[in-house]
Amino acid sequence: MNLAWGITGAGHFLRESFDVFKELKQKNPELKVTTFLSRAGEEVVRMYGLADELSGISGGGYLEECFYEREQGSSFPKTGRFLLQKYNALVISPATSNTTAKLACGIADTLVTNAVAQAVKGGIPVFIVPVDIAGKLESKMPYFIDREICMRCEICPPALQCTRHAISDQIDLLKCDGCGLCVRLCSYGAIRGGLAKLKVRDVDSKNVRILSKLEGIRILNHPQKILNVKELSPKN
Repeated sequence: MNLAWGITGAGHFLRESFDVFKELKQKNPELKVTTFLSRAGEEVVRMYGLADELSGISGGGYLEECFYEREQGSSFPKTGRFLLQKYNALVISPATSNTTAKLACGIADTLVTNAVAQAVKGGIPVFIVPVDIAGKLESKMPYFIDREICMRCEICPPALQCTRHAISDQIDLLKCDGCGLCVRLCSYGAIRGGLAKLKVRDVDSKNVRILSKLEGIRILNHPQKILNVKELSPKN
Protein backbone atom coordinates (compact mmCIF):
# COMPACT_ATOMS: atom_id res chain seq x y z
CA MET A 1 0.00 0.00 0.00
CA ASN A 2 1.16 3.52 -0.85
CA LEU A 3 -0.08 6.53 1.10
CA ALA A 4 0.49 10.24 0.66
CA TRP A 5 0.64 12.44 3.74
CA GLY A 6 0.25 16.20 3.64
CA ILE A 7 1.53 18.35 6.52
CA THR A 8 0.58 22.00 6.89
CA GLY A 9 1.71 24.63 9.39
CA ALA A 10 -0.25 23.67 12.52
CA GLY A 11 1.35 22.61 15.79
CA HIS A 12 -2.00 21.31 17.05
CA PHE A 13 -2.38 17.59 16.25
CA LEU A 14 1.14 17.52 14.80
CA ARG A 15 2.67 15.09 17.32
CA GLU A 16 -0.49 12.96 17.22
CA SER A 17 -0.26 12.79 13.42
CA PHE A 18 3.34 11.59 13.61
CA ASP A 19 2.37 8.94 16.16
CA VAL A 20 -0.40 7.66 13.91
CA PHE A 21 1.83 7.32 10.86
CA LYS A 22 4.49 5.57 12.91
CA GLU A 23 1.83 3.14 14.10
CA LEU A 24 0.65 2.55 10.53
CA LYS A 25 4.22 1.74 9.52
CA GLN A 26 4.62 -0.65 12.46
CA LYS A 27 1.41 -2.48 11.59
CA ASN A 28 2.34 -2.74 7.93
CA PRO A 29 6.11 -2.84 7.26
CA GLU A 30 5.40 -2.85 3.51
CA LEU A 31 3.59 0.48 3.71
CA LYS A 32 5.19 3.31 1.73
CA VAL A 33 4.47 6.91 2.72
CA THR A 34 5.29 9.96 0.62
CA THR A 35 5.15 13.18 2.63
CA PHE A 36 4.19 16.52 1.10
CA LEU A 37 5.10 19.53 3.25
CA SER A 38 3.89 23.07 2.78
CA ARG A 39 6.38 25.84 3.55
CA ALA A 40 4.75 26.37 6.94
CA GLY A 41 4.56 22.63 7.48
CA GLU A 42 8.31 22.31 7.04
CA GLU A 43 8.85 25.06 9.61
CA VAL A 44 6.61 23.57 12.31
CA VAL A 45 8.04 20.08 11.87
CA ARG A 46 11.47 21.52 12.58
CA MET A 47 10.48 23.80 15.46
CA TYR A 48 8.62 20.97 17.21
CA GLY A 49 11.70 18.74 16.93
CA LEU A 50 10.13 16.16 14.60
CA ALA A 51 12.41 16.36 11.55
CA ASP A 52 14.38 13.22 12.46
CA GLU A 53 11.18 11.26 13.09
CA LEU A 54 9.93 12.19 9.64
CA SER A 55 12.86 10.35 8.05
CA GLY A 56 11.67 7.19 9.79
CA ILE A 57 8.26 7.51 8.13
CA SER A 58 9.34 8.65 4.66
CA GLY A 59 12.78 7.13 4.24
CA GLY A 60 13.66 8.62 0.88
CA GLY A 61 13.16 5.74 -1.56
CA TYR A 62 10.70 5.79 -4.44
CA LEU A 63 7.20 6.61 -3.10
CA GLU A 64 8.83 7.27 0.29
CA GLU A 65 10.17 10.75 -0.42
CA CYS A 66 9.64 14.01 1.44
CA PHE A 67 8.59 16.71 -1.00
CA TYR A 68 9.03 20.28 0.25
CA GLU A 69 7.03 23.09 -1.29
CA ARG A 70 10.12 25.34 -1.47
CA GLU A 71 11.71 22.81 -3.86
CA GLN A 72 8.72 22.10 -6.08
CA GLY A 73 8.39 25.23 -8.19
CA SER A 74 5.05 26.82 -9.03
CA SER A 75 3.50 23.91 -10.92
CA PHE A 76 4.08 21.23 -8.24
CA PRO A 77 4.86 18.47 -10.78
CA LYS A 78 5.08 15.71 -8.15
CA THR A 79 1.34 16.02 -7.45
CA GLY A 80 0.82 14.51 -10.90
CA ARG A 81 1.40 11.13 -9.26
CA PHE A 82 -2.20 11.24 -8.03
CA LEU A 83 -3.43 11.29 -11.62
CA LEU A 84 -1.22 8.27 -12.29
CA GLN A 85 -2.90 6.34 -9.43
CA LYS A 86 0.35 5.93 -7.48
CA TYR A 87 -1.37 6.23 -4.08
CA ASN A 88 -4.22 4.44 -2.34
CA ALA A 89 -5.17 7.56 -0.37
CA LEU A 90 -4.08 11.05 0.63
CA VAL A 91 -4.20 12.12 4.29
CA ILE A 92 -3.83 15.77 5.31
CA SER A 93 -3.06 15.89 9.02
CA PRO A 94 -2.97 18.42 10.51
CA ALA A 95 -4.76 20.86 8.20
CA THR A 96 -4.60 24.52 9.18
CA SER A 97 -7.60 26.81 8.95
CA ASN A 98 -5.84 28.51 6.01
CA THR A 99 -5.52 25.22 4.11
CA THR A 100 -9.12 24.30 4.95
CA ALA A 101 -10.36 27.67 3.70
CA LYS A 102 -8.46 27.34 0.43
CA LEU A 103 -9.77 23.85 -0.17
CA ALA A 104 -13.32 24.95 0.63
CA CYS A 105 -12.98 27.64 -2.04
CA GLY A 106 -11.34 25.36 -4.60
CA ILE A 107 -7.95 27.10 -4.37
CA ALA A 108 -4.92 24.92 -5.12
CA ASP A 109 -1.94 27.27 -4.94
CA THR A 110 0.24 25.41 -2.43
CA LEU A 111 1.85 21.99 -2.60
CA VAL A 112 -0.66 20.45 -0.19
CA THR A 113 -3.82 22.06 -1.61
CA ASN A 114 -2.67 21.15 -5.12
CA ALA A 115 -2.14 17.56 -3.97
CA VAL A 116 -5.74 17.46 -2.74
CA ALA A 117 -7.03 18.85 -6.04
CA GLN A 118 -5.09 16.31 -8.09
CA ALA A 119 -6.10 13.44 -5.80
CA VAL A 120 -9.80 14.27 -6.16
CA LYS A 121 -9.40 14.58 -9.93
CA GLY A 122 -7.66 11.21 -9.98
CA GLY A 123 -10.32 9.50 -7.88
CA ILE A 124 -7.96 9.01 -4.92
CA PRO A 125 -9.78 9.24 -1.55
CA VAL A 126 -8.75 12.21 0.59
CA PHE A 127 -8.95 12.29 4.39
CA ILE A 128 -8.46 15.60 6.17
CA VAL A 129 -7.93 16.34 9.88
CA PRO A 130 -8.64 20.07 10.39
CA VAL A 131 -7.30 21.72 13.53
CA ASP A 132 -10.20 24.17 13.81
CA ILE A 133 -13.51 22.31 13.69
CA ALA A 134 -15.67 23.88 16.40
CA GLY A 135 -15.72 25.10 19.99
CA LYS A 136 -12.52 25.54 21.99
CA LEU A 137 -9.25 23.64 21.96
CA GLU A 138 -5.89 23.47 23.69
CA SER A 139 -2.92 23.60 21.36
CA LYS A 140 0.65 22.64 22.24
CA MET A 141 3.07 25.52 21.73
CA PRO A 142 6.76 25.38 20.72
CA TYR A 143 9.46 26.41 23.20
CA PHE A 144 9.43 30.00 24.43
CA ILE A 145 11.10 32.14 27.10
CA ASP A 146 8.85 33.12 29.99
CA ARG A 147 9.97 36.71 30.61
CA GLU A 148 8.45 36.71 34.10
CA ILE A 149 10.78 33.89 35.14
CA CYS A 150 13.88 34.72 33.07
CA MET A 151 16.67 36.24 35.20
CA ARG A 152 18.40 37.81 32.16
CA CYS A 153 21.68 36.20 33.15
CA GLU A 154 24.79 37.97 31.86
CA ILE A 155 26.05 34.58 30.72
CA CYS A 156 23.14 32.57 29.34
CA PRO A 157 24.03 28.87 28.83
CA PRO A 158 21.02 28.20 26.55
CA ALA A 159 22.03 31.06 24.23
CA LEU A 160 25.72 30.10 24.27
CA GLN A 161 25.15 26.43 23.51
CA CYS A 162 22.28 26.67 21.05
CA THR A 163 23.72 25.17 17.86
CA ARG A 164 21.10 27.01 15.78
CA HIS A 165 21.84 30.40 17.38
CA ALA A 166 18.11 30.74 17.92
CA ILE A 167 18.17 32.35 21.37
CA SER A 168 18.61 36.00 22.28
CA ASP A 169 16.03 37.75 24.46
CA GLN A 170 13.54 35.38 22.88
CA ILE A 171 13.55 32.21 20.78
CA ASP A 172 13.62 32.64 17.01
CA LEU A 173 11.26 29.84 16.00
CA LEU A 174 12.40 30.03 12.38
CA LYS A 175 15.85 28.93 13.55
CA CYS A 176 14.82 26.61 16.41
CA ASP A 177 14.81 22.87 15.70
CA GLY A 178 12.98 21.91 18.88
CA CYS A 179 15.85 19.87 20.31
CA GLY A 180 15.05 20.94 23.89
CA LEU A 181 18.67 21.51 24.94
CA CYS A 182 17.84 25.04 26.10
CA VAL A 183 15.17 23.72 28.46
CA ARG A 184 17.70 21.53 30.22
CA LEU A 185 20.35 24.27 30.39
CA CYS A 186 18.20 27.00 31.93
CA SER A 187 18.69 26.83 35.71
CA TYR A 188 15.54 28.86 36.38
CA GLY A 189 13.08 26.92 34.21
CA ALA A 190 12.34 29.99 32.13
CA ILE A 191 12.30 28.10 28.83
CA ARG A 192 9.40 25.76 28.28
CA GLY A 193 6.60 24.73 26.00
CA GLY A 194 3.00 25.03 26.98
CA LEU A 195 -0.65 24.89 26.01
CA ALA A 196 -2.62 27.74 24.50
CA LYS A 197 -6.39 27.85 24.83
CA LEU A 198 -7.98 28.84 21.55
CA LYS A 199 -11.49 29.55 20.35
CA VAL A 200 -12.35 28.28 16.89
CA ARG A 201 -13.63 31.08 14.68
CA ASP A 202 -17.09 30.76 13.14
CA VAL A 203 -15.64 31.17 9.65
CA ASP A 204 -13.26 28.24 10.24
CA SER A 205 -16.09 25.97 11.41
CA LYS A 206 -18.09 27.04 8.34
CA ASN A 207 -15.23 26.13 6.01
CA VAL A 208 -14.91 22.68 7.60
CA ARG A 209 -18.63 22.10 6.98
CA ILE A 210 -18.25 23.17 3.36
CA LEU A 211 -15.24 20.92 2.93
CA SER A 212 -17.08 17.93 4.40
CA LYS A 213 -19.66 18.15 1.61
CA LEU A 214 -17.18 18.18 -1.26
CA GLU A 215 -16.78 15.14 -3.48
CA GLY A 216 -13.91 12.79 -2.64
CA ILE A 217 -13.12 14.34 0.74
CA ARG A 218 -13.81 12.94 4.21
CA ILE A 219 -13.28 14.93 7.42
CA LEU A 220 -11.80 13.26 10.52
CA ASN A 221 -11.92 15.05 13.88
CA HIS A 222 -8.69 13.59 15.29
CA PRO A 223 -5.56 11.92 13.88
CA GLN A 224 -6.38 8.71 15.77
CA LYS A 225 -9.45 8.33 13.53
CA ILE A 226 -7.05 7.66 10.66
CA LEU A 227 -6.39 4.23 12.14
CA ASN A 228 -10.08 3.32 11.76
CA VAL A 229 -10.34 4.13 8.05
CA LYS A 230 -10.78 0.89 6.11
CA GLU A 231 -9.14 2.34 2.99
CA LEU A 232 -5.93 2.69 5.02
CA SER A 233 -6.00 -0.88 6.25
CA PRO A 234 -3.10 -3.17 5.20
CA LYS A 235 -5.70 -5.44 3.55
CA ASN A 236 -6.60 -2.76 1.01
